[in-house]
Amino acid sequence: MPDVVRCPWCGTDPLYVAYHDEEWGVPVHDDRTLFEFLILEGAEAGLSWITILKKRARYREVFDNFDAQKVARYDAARVEALLADPGIVRSRAKIESAVNNARRFLEVQAAHGTFDRFLWSFVDGHTVTNRFATMAEVPAETPQSQAMAKALKKLGFSFAGSRVCYALMQACGLVNDHLTGCFRHAQLGGVQPR
Repeated sequence: MPDVVRCPWCGTDPLYVAYHDEEWGVPVHDDRTLFEFLILEGAEAGLSWITILKKRARYREVFDNFDAQKVARYDAARVEALLADPGIVRSRAKIESAVNNARRFLEVQAAHGTFDRFLWSFVDGHTVTNRFATMAEVPAETPQSQAMAKALKKLGFSFAGSRVCYALMQACGLVNDHLTGCFRHAQLGGVQPR
């Protein structure tokens, strides 16, 4: 699609373009996928999303395909092994946060039935479709992401601040922040959840 207009943030990197065209902003209602994005968005803090995207396959391998039950059981030896893996972000705080967040994730599932139900409650269960024409208009956080971050912090989650939560909301289709000129903005108006 050479003449297609896209959001400018994805540039021309084939991996980034594919992510933009196929995933970003598509409503996610699968708990495993939501857990994956929670961990990856936390890992991105202070870095760029393309850095995380390039490491995503390795994250899936070493984090048991983001099976929260398994990640919640990681011990100190597993954390040390992950710290030695050059295929992921080797930050002790972020790796320990992933294990902690897996445990909190399971608690949310137990209390709410699904993590999906909990997360989507911050947007009343429906995608918020924004109408931004330029990247300068797109916020880094919103009242909904602030409320989500506050709730997650109260539940003991880490690396889940308001900006991380908004990035999660954008990635998982809780908001449609494709620019109005982007071909995906209109397409996501009636997309089927994944």
